Amino acid sequence: MKLRTLPGTDLHVSQVCLGTMTWGEQNTEADAHAQLDLALDAGINFIDTAEMYPVPPNGETQGRTEAYIGTWLAKRKRRDDVVIATKVAGPGRRDWIRNGRTDLTAGIIAEAVDTSMARLQTDYIDLYQIHWPQRNVPNFGGVAFDPTKEKPGPAIREQVEGMAAMIRAGKIRHYGLSNETTWGVCEFHRIAKELGVPGPVTLQNSYSLLSRNVDNDLAEALFRENMALLAYSPLAAGLLSGKYLGGAAPEGARFTLFDSLGARFRKPIVAEAIDAYAALAKRRGLTLVQLALGYVASRWYLGSSIIGATTLDQLREDIAGGQVELDPETLAEIEALRGRYPNPAP
Repeated sequence: MKLRTLPGTDLHVSQVCLGTMTWGEQNTEADAHAQLDLALDAGINFIDTAEMYPVPPNGETQGRTEAYIGTWLAKRKRRDDVVIATKVAGPGRRDWIRNGRTDLTAGIIAEAVDTSMARLQTDYIDLYQIHWPQRNVPNFGGVAFDPTKEKPGPAIREQVEGMAAMIRAGKIRHYGLSNETTWGVCEFHRIAKELGVPGPVTLQNSYSLLSRNVDNDLAEALFRENMALLAYSPLAAGLLSGKYLGGAAPEGARFTLFDSLGARFRKPIVAEAIDAYAALAKRRGLTLVQLALGYVASRWYLGSSIIGATTLDQLREDIAGGQVELDPETLAEIEALRGRYPNPAP
């Protein structure tokens, strides 16, 4: 397993990161511990979670995912072997988190850090991320900014100050952003430089063969602000695993269980694009998983690709796929297909 250094940090993370959002809903605590053991044995040292997990989120299960990681850390005594990333929920996202107190004030950030550390059974967090911007931005699948949806809330300056305070306190080592826009990335850095405090070092956004929003202005922002992408949904919520090909609805699969999830993926153009990439993988002697994860791994701005699984067999396949190096001919064919399907699931 290759390690990559996150820019501007001393964090050396595996190029495959273990995602955890099914733990506590589709996966039990024992499942979670088994996945952690397998991942570490395979060379993964990077674990990503969030205070609002598992998904689909609700008040009854919220926090279980962090708690499962915490019991594993307490049992295995391997805190120094792993880099742990978690996230503070964005504003108004889930009313059951802190009874709806999700405005990203410095005080809320401090409270959320303490709560996550308690569940994780650790006294520091390596990478702490803002799960959703504290302002009006298009939601999942949204493609147009609407100024009429502006809402009041803590400014980016207060969020930067809140994160800087946690770094000074030794509770977090670095911080990052998630589901952020180019303007947001640049504004966080502008204010951090103005204040003389650390800026964000990572951006965790959706990125896959089907979701290409990072490739243009966001990629430039990553380059100019010395940041790395943490790519979530590199298999497009499992669609690029091939298990849904031909209209299949596998028992226990996410889109089979939860009709409300992944609206942006449930479009005819998405299915057409998946079929095209599946045909390309077959022509190149690859599985669709290898093609999809190998492509994400090839991106120059990638820090790590976040993979998740509900079974150990899926996890083994994803770990292997995340380490595939695609040859130039395959990458050229992918780019040709991109001309037909530039961004089917933004």
